[in-house]
Amino acid sequence: MVNNPIFACYANGMYNYRLMKKALLSTTLMLVCILVSAQNYKQHPLFIYSFTRYVQWPEPYNQGDFEILVMGDSPILEELKTLAQHKKVGDRAIKVTKINGTTEIRKCNMLFIPADKSEKFNEVLQKTEMHAVLVITEQAGLGARGSCINFITKEGKLAFELNQSAFTKRNLKASNEITRLATMI
Repeated sequence: MVNNPIFACYANGMYNYRLMKKALLSTTLMLVCILVSAQNYKQHPLFIYSFTRYVQWPEPYNQGDFEILVMGDSPILEELKTLAQHKKVGDRAIKVTKINGTTEIRKCNMLFIPADKSEKFNEVLQKTEMHAVLVITEQAGLGARGSCINFITKEGKLAFELNQSAFTKRNLKASNEITRLATMI
């Protein structure tokens, strides 16, 4: 007997239609999950761009390109690059850069850590703790552990948590507009 349901659909010269239905359903559900997660990233850049308007960085971070680092191969990378082609932060161009690990972290305005890189969170905090970097995450619990902004799903919609002490520690200021929209930690 074949253990893999996809190959078990055809065994001993006969089709097993029940197994074929299960395999088709599993494949369909997997594709839907992939599409839903990719679609979720269509909203993230809009939030991130809004953060550029409602967060104040200290003067040394207001010069040159507005740089956003993204750790790893997150689908948000391409979405942010598309946004950067059409938007500016004041008169500053937006530069989006993929980094592979914490050794590549440098002076930037924002650093996005996708859920699949959350194991690097403590290293990121250590590497950026003395800098005015807006650390943005999307893993449950990271807002309370020191992320400035953590994306969450609230009532089926994208929302975010804001950690005011993380802002203060990094010499960042959040406007009243953003704090009213956030779940405060």
